[in-house]
Amino acid sequence: MRAVWITLLAVVAFVGVLLARMPAAWIIPSHTAQGGCASLDGTLWSGACSGLSVGRTPVGDLTWELQPLRLFAGKLAAHVTLVRGPANASADVELGFGERVVARHVLADLPLDPKIIPSVPPELSGRAHLDLALVRLEHATLTELQGRIEVHDLEDRSGNATPLGSYVVDFPGGGPEPVGKLHDLDGPLALEGTLRLTRQGGFELEGMVAPRANAPPELVNNIRFFGSPDASGRRPFSLSGTF
Repeated sequence: MRAVWITLLAVVAFVGVLLARMPAAWIIPSHTAQGGCASLDGTLWSGACSGLSVGRTPVGDLTWELQPLRLFAGKLAAHVTLVRGPANASADVELGFGERVVARHVLADLPLDPKIIPSVPPELSGRAHLDLALVRLEHATLTELQGRIEVHDLEDRSGNATPLGSYVVDFPGGGPEPVGKLHDLDGPLALEGTLRLTRQGGFELEGMVAPRANAPPELVNNIRFFGSPDASGRRPFSLSGTF
C-alpha cells in the first residue's frame, strides 16, 4: 500500500507540474465566434489574456492566478484581475458544477460609461466603486449579494449638466433575492430607500426623497411629480426595470 500511495502522489505531482508549466495558448483558444483573446501569455496556472472579448464586445485585459487546492473540491478557482482603460476590477472567482459561480473579495472602480456598462443611460455620468464580500450566481442568475456599491458625482447631462450627488447601497446578504439599503452620501437630494434585484434580471427601487436647499430648480420641479410630500417634505418614489 505504501508503494501505491507513493506512486499516486508522484503522478499527482507530475500532473501538477505539467499543468503549471503548460503554456496557456495550448489550452485556451485565442479567438472563437463567442470571443477570445488578442494575445495570450504565461501558463495555464498563471497567465494573461490581452484584448479579451465576449462575442463582439471588448472586455479588457485579464490576468489570473489559479488556486490549485480547490481542484480537490471539484472547483476551478482563481484570483483574477481585469483592466479596461480607467476601469479595473479584481476578485477571487470560483466555478462549480451546475453553472454556479461564486466571487469573493470583489473590488472595482469604473466610470459610468455605456461602453463599459451597456445598461447605463448615455445621459448619466459619474463613477462607481464596488466592495463586495460575496457574489453568487446560479445558471447566470444573481442569487446572493453581500457588500457595498457606491456611486459618486452622479450627473444628468440630458440638457444642462445637473449634479445629482453621490449614493451608496449596502447589501447585507441572505434572503431569496438581494435587497439593499440605499441612501445619499452628499449632493442636492436627501434620499433613503431599498433596492431589490430580482431573479428575472430586473430591479425594484423605492423610497423617499426631498430636495436640499442647494438643489437646482429643475431638479426641484421634477421631484414635484412624485406625489404629495409628507410632514418633513419628503416624497415617495418608485422605479423598476430590467438590466
